[in-house]
Amino acid sequence: MPVRSSSPSGSSSSSFDAWVSATPSVPRVRGRGQPRVGGGLRFAFYGRISTTGYQDPVSSRAWQIEAAQRVVAGRGRIVVEFFDPGASRSVPWVKRPQAAELLAAAADPDRGFDAVVVGEFERAFAGGEARRVIETLAGCGVQLWLPEAQGPVDLDDPEHRALLMMLGHQSQREVLRTRFRVRSAMAAQAREQGRHLGGRPPYGYQLVDAGPHPNQVQASWGRRRHRLDVDPVTAPHVRWIFACRLAGMSAAGIARELNERRIPSPGVYDRVRNPHRAQAVWTLRTVAAILANPRYTGRQVWNRQYTDHREAVPGDKRTSLGPVRIWNPRADWAISADRTHPALVSDDDFTAAQEISAQAVPEDGSQRRYALTGLLMCADCGRRLSGHWVNGRPGYRCRHGHTSAQPAAEDAPPWVYWSEARLVEQVIAGNAALPGVGGVASLAANLRRREAVIVCGSGSIKIETADDQPITPVRVRDESDAVGPRQKCSGLRETGHNRLNSTTTAARNRCGGCENCIGAAQQETPSDLTQSVMIDMGFNVSELSCAPRPRI
Repeated sequence: MPVRSSSPSGSSSSSFDAWVSATPSVPRVRGRGQPRVGGGLRFAFYGRISTTGYQDPVSSRAWQIEAAQRVVAGRGRIVVEFFDPGASRSVPWVKRPQAAELLAAAADPDRGFDAVVVGEFERAFAGGEARRVIETLAGCGVQLWLPEAQGPVDLDDPEHRALLMMLGHQSQREVLRTRFRVRSAMAAQAREQGRHLGGRPPYGYQLVDAGPHPNQVQASWGRRRHRLDVDPVTAPHVRWIFACRLAGMSAAGIARELNERRIPSPGVYDRVRNPHRAQAVWTLRTVAAILANPRYTGRQVWNRQYTDHREAVPGDKRTSLGPVRIWNPRADWAISADRTHPALVSDDDFTAAQEISAQAVPEDGSQRRYALTGLLMCADCGRRLSGHWVNGRPGYRCRHGHTSAQPAAEDAPPWVYWSEARLVEQVIAGNAALPGVGGVASLAANLRRREAVIVCGSGSIKIETADDQPITPVRVRDESDAVGPRQKCSGLRETGHNRLNSTTTAARNRCGGCENCIGAAQQETPSDLTQSVMIDMGFNVSELSCAPRPRI
């Protein structure tokens, strides 16, 4: 039967609220007198929840503060609250926002509380953190009250010290036990049931509905299972990647071809799950990760990697050096016995692709050596030439910053390429002042001894040392651009010698030894010097782009 009120709604509500507020906070017990609080201690309440996505901060705070009120009932009241949502118990107080604010407030002589109370030990502490916090608060003249101690904690009491030690170990053990149970259960679900255990689907797949949740309670809440299915847009790209790898193409070559074809990378295709990779491109690592993923065979695979928390004390994150991802041995992977989703590559093709990736030497078993690595500089861009094996012979090339993830610029000069044999022949023939040089090994030793490099152009080569007059800068866009207030110094260029001090390295250029340039550099700011160096090099500063280009 509905309750009828004899007074207006507003009056009834106000009278009811007055009655509730006048009701004793502690239930009356027969035979015991109720202590009356004439002020008492002023308490600061501290609470915490681990996650905000799986816990309700409102309800969790409510039961924690209710438990704290039972502890202080009759001896004081809570006047201020500090509550940390989404903070792990293993994180020390100084790294929790609200806990750190509480400690700072406790150190203030004009604080508005006399003691700190928590609703449950595990909500606030783990390991030996409780003792450290109690000692810090005691130094400020503030007590800590715990429900487990039924009042204030006294570190001089042996029973209280033993209680803190037991509660700390119990809280830490709960972390380790939960971690072990979750990992073991997930491994069994992947191995025995072939279940998709969350996370982003591999490139080439999409998530589809797989029926009701196997847990009846979860299913009653409307939760559904998910499984992997072929993505009609990206699956052909995965098949093409494996086909190219089996045809002998390198992972870098595959990435370069994908970028040139304007195929969206995994980060660009799935913007919802990759909001931080809006400008991602295909890289060697991306292609290698796809080629090494056994889930493309149709099997569910889990535990390929694990998070090593690097904790000196297991379960205590305060002793962690920072989590890192580490690859597990293949024997520790949880692989489903049966296929759980459509395969994009056969078992034989996947195995063959892994064997190609595992080859450390060429097919003939010979070792590829590049004797002149680091001794060849590009005359166009100043980069060092990289080794490149062609037709069974060593060679060197400069792609002017072009990589699998960095397409070549439209106005970039042609690539510079020199075979090792032709390069050595022309260097020896054109430099009579190379005594005792008769091959590539002796030439490399001579260059290193003299601290010299070979500047290579598309059709010219020249040996340069630190004492030589530098070559004239190339690729000057306009003669007027190359003329500036410091045209007296024509030695500004990009080679491997005569590095300037930290004041001049902002330009990423070297000086050929001109005293005027060095003197001017010491009087200028790095930004002014950078601009002047670019002008002397023939670059139009107003047209420069801020996008960095990787050096090979």
